[in-house]
Amino acid sequence: MANFDFKHLYLVNPCALDDECYSRAMHAHKIIDDAKIFTSFEQAVKDIDYLIATSSIESQNDKRHLRNAVLIEDFASKTFELDGKIGFVFGREDFGLYNNEIAKCDIMIKIPTSDSYLSLNLSHAVNLVLYNLYIKRKFTPKEKRNIEKNEAEKLYEFFSNLLDEIDYPEHKKEKTKIMFRRMIGRSMPSKWEYHTFMGILSRSVDKIKNNGRK
Repeated sequence: MANFDFKHLYLVNPCALDDECYSRAMHAHKIIDDAKIFTSFEQAVKDIDYLIATSSIESQNDKRHLRNAVLIEDFASKTFELDGKIGFVFGREDFGLYNNEIAKCDIMIKIPTSDSYLSLNLSHAVNLVLYNLYIKRKFTPKEKRNIEKNEAEKLYEFFSNLLDEIDYPEHKKEKTKIMFRRMIGRSMPSKWEYHTFMGILSRSVDKIKNNGRK
């Protein structure tokens, strides 16, 4: 993190930050000293506006949206178009991220590796992601998109309500909601685009409800 100008480390139920930890950190002790420690994933990400999951296990099927990933090289520069708090989420050394944690993220990225050995050591994965972000930062336009978590969640809520109102098949709802979250996550719409789309969904839900009362 220090090598690539990243300072904010969030840890969920970490092992002890002991002398060995500080020894390995060399001249980056301040990152450990300032690290925020949480007891749950939900606690750690509640104030993050845009979440990016990382995993070596992806889906090659376009209908399985949970683990549909984009390449870090393709996505790195786009992160600097975002406004608000952005969090890169790395999983456990042995099991990575659980499905329910990935589902809470807006998008999933991957580091291309050999099919014969997909998984990277956690520290190496972090290093490669931060390196890609660092080199892209210098070549990214300054224009920002306004991503606010509360607005995004409201958009997802309206979409969920719309599925309810049109009696969308119950067994398809969860996958469809994840698909919608991934679609919005990839497109990174502006604040104006958010409000326009949310207005369309809101009016659609209201009209369906009013027609149902007649």
